[in-house]
Amino acid sequence: MLVLGVTGLLSALLGSVAGSGGMAILLPVAVIYFGIHQAIPILTIANLSANLSRVYFYRRELELRVVGWLTLGSLPLVVAGTWLFTIAAPDLLTRLLGGMLLTLMVWRRLRPTAPRLRRAVLFLPLGMAWGFLAGFMSGVGLLIAPFYLAYGLVKGAYIGTDALGTVFLQSTKLIVFGSANFLQGAVLWYGLALIPFMFAGAWLGKQLLERVPEKIFAVLIEVTMLVAGLNFLLRG
Repeated sequence: MLVLGVTGLLSALLGSVAGSGGMAILLPVAVIYFGIHQAIPILTIANLSANLSRVYFYRRELELRVVGWLTLGSLPLVVAGTWLFTIAAPDLLTRLLGGMLLTLMVWRRLRPTAPRLRRAVLFLPLGMAWGFLAGFMSGVGLLIAPFYLAYGLVKGAYIGTDALGTVFLQSTKLIVFGSANFLQGAVLWYGLALIPFMFAGAWLGKQLLERVPEKIFAVLIEVTMLVAGLNFLLRG
């Protein structure tokens, strides 16, 4: 619990400073302790609490039109992606997680520039693709990040809007997990126990947002993603 709590606090802090990427630190640690089928629901509970706190902290800067279109596109697909997760073999999921972490690391390094987005409705198709991937796996927030930036969202507006869209997505995932009996025993205990650490990390991140450059955290994210990705991909 100490290891998970400290890692959770760091991941929430990172998510509040950089806007995304925090789960890339906590996810590999949780998988090592619990395996993929328990780790993802635990992190969904924990990350939901962190995003709720970010929504509160940045409530005056939310771009609700973006959240509305993104949610409309993502919710049907996140149900499908989460359902596939509940029936897939753990070894396959762990290798997919390894591949996803390595892909996200390359994505983060290349920093693709999305075309300038001038209409919030364009987040409808983006939400569909993002929702399916987020339902099947955690830590894919980096994939949607360039499009928030292309719409003109920065700092508090970016972090708060991303958090609110993720709240709706993660709430839907929890409903599917509950219907598939994935929210029992250790999953509920550790997920709920991580909530204070996630709130504390989100609060600390808000205090550091204006003071700490994102580059300090970038190396930590990328090293974690590289080591964990190779381990999961090769060993399953």
